[in-house]
Amino acid sequence: MATTRPQGRVASVIVWAAAGLGAVALLGALSLWFHYGTTVFFEMIAAGISACF
Repeated sequence: MATTRPQGRVASVIVWAAAGLGAVALLGALSLWFHYGTTVFFEMIAAGISACF
């Protein structure tokens, strides 16, 4: 009898969803980097961080 526990399946889905979201964020950051260049990319990040604080 090789059944998986529902809690383990839910945890696995959450981990895979987080990994997928992280991959999408990384891909978005890399695409912005290549589109705008490093200087503009870092300026956008610094402006966003300073706007938060």
